[in-house]
Amino acid sequence: MTTSLIPAFLPELVLCAGALGLFVLCLGMGRVRAGAWVLLATGLLGVVAGGLTWGGEAMLFDGAYRVDGFSQSLKLILCLVLVALVLVSGELRDVREDIRGEYWFLLAASALGFVLVVSCMDILALVVSLELGSFPLYLAVATRRERAGQRSQMESAIKYVMFGVAANAIMLFGLGYLYGLTGTTSLPVMAARLRPLAETPLALAGIGLALAGLFYKLAVLPFQFWTPDVYEGASHETAGVIASLPKLGAVAVMVRWMSLAAPEGRTLPLLLGVLAAGSMFYGNLIALVQRDFKRLLGFSGIAHAGYALLGFVALDQAGAAAAVFYMTSYALMVLACFTVISRVSEDGRNVGIESLAGLHRRSPLLAATLLVGAFGLAGVPPFAGFMGKLALFTAAFDRGHGWLVVVAVINAAIAIYYYLGVVRAAFFGDPGDQPSIRLTPSTKVVCGGLIVGIVLLGVMPGRVLDGLTAVMSTTGMPAVAARGAGS
Repeated sequence: MTTSLIPAFLPELVLCAGALGLFVLCLGMGRVRAGAWVLLATGLLGVVAGGLTWGGEAMLFDGAYRVDGFSQSLKLILCLVLVALVLVSGELRDVREDIRGEYWFLLAASALGFVLVVSCMDILALVVSLELGSFPLYLAVATRRERAGQRSQMESAIKYVMFGVAANAIMLFGLGYLYGLTGTTSLPVMAARLRPLAETPLALAGIGLALAGLFYKLAVLPFQFWTPDVYEGASHETAGVIASLPKLGAVAVMVRWMSLAAPEGRTLPLLLGVLAAGSMFYGNLIALVQRDFKRLLGFSGIAHAGYALLGFVALDQAGAAAAVFYMTSYALMVLACFTVISRVSEDGRNVGIESLAGLHRRSPLLAATLLVGAFGLAGVPPFAGFMGKLALFTAAFDRGHGWLVVVAVINAAIAIYYYLGVVRAAFFGDPGDQPSIRLTPSTKVVCGGLIVGIVLLGVMPGRVLDGLTAVMSTTGMPAVAARGAGS
């Protein structure tokens, strides 16, 4: 089915209108609460727009922008995550008071960029959309409120920008190689022309370098060094955004770009497998000794990026669908943890694991949210993380990468240890004289929604995985690839 121009472009128009409205609000003072309501309404309308355009297909701007089942699925997921982020952020207690209105605009602009990026079929449009999603987050890291003895937000913002600039430069260098080989910036045309050359050294170098910008957003080794410092230095709200939106956008772009690889290729899957193994071991082993909860989530995020790469070593639709499913589940689970952090934190300060002691007495709902989020990240059934890992392991094993599955299982066992430490503190620690935590209605809604979403994706993943696999046919990836280097 082909939709007309306006319905096909409706989610983007909604987010663009919301961002412009927030920009106008920023011109005045004291519009923080109004900005939150505008962004929440924008996210909800984006969800509705995504539902109205579901199943629609359109080619816009001479093929540079494609609306299809895959893009609409990701836009719907991104808008749902945006709604959750607004509810989690609340009153922005840890953001400087004089720029809280601007913070909502930065979040809207970033969401718009990542919604645009999932439909881009031209590398120039894709790079511009990626930067639109990324630059507002660079600024958002520096918006954390200063307090005595803590100015780490500036250091974190500088690290985030510098690593981002370096990764983007490497990505553009690789795209230059691919353009030189194919003479086009259109991804479908580039894929067709590159297919006979896909295993040549120059093509592999171009694809590998082009993936650098996405590895940076996913926090894949060796582009992971910024992650724990940025998580620790940014406000809780900003860290939650960085842990979810960019990763979903990066996975969506990787699905598009992996169509450039030869399905029967061996070199690229081997490279991705080595990076996945390195990311998993690096993230999980260092997370074992972390006492700051946000740093722990930063290092575990590196490991989860390694898990996501398992889906791409398969170079087929089932693996790509498993990667998208896993990163969607990860976004919900990490948001559950950041919701707990933002409500447990006093005056916006970072939360140590010992600060979670006795959380089940102080706030049973927050404790349940932490339990579901942490066990989901650990891959404990019946939560979404378990089914996501199972889908990734199956996709990689079916393509002959048994060694990588063994590595992933070992790392999943390592991760259980430090996640259990978090849960043990929350349910078996002594709260001492710490007061009970009173939750706002919006916090209760987001906690309930995240718990239901994580459980449902773990109990009934079949429909979502089947739907994602079905829409992968529009991405250019083969339905079944040849067995990889591990066969």
